[in-house]
Amino acid sequence: MANTVLKVEGMTCGHCVSAVEKAVGNAGAVGKVDLAAKKVEVEYDESKVSLDAVKAAIEDQGYDVV
Repeated sequence: MANTVLKVEGMTCGHCVSAVEKAVGNAGAVGKVDLAAKKVEVEYDESKVSLDAVKAAIEDQGYDVV
């Protein structure tokens, strides 16, 4: 399992947290959002999902991964 932290711009509320965590989950990873720090801690199996796919899932929800 791989772990990484992504900086995500545009998250402002609980709905944003839910949307991002759900998008990460749908991509096949586990995400835990730190709203105050505007970061998402992502745990994923590199053999099953790429980090690019996780980033794309977050960006599809309207947030910017920087």
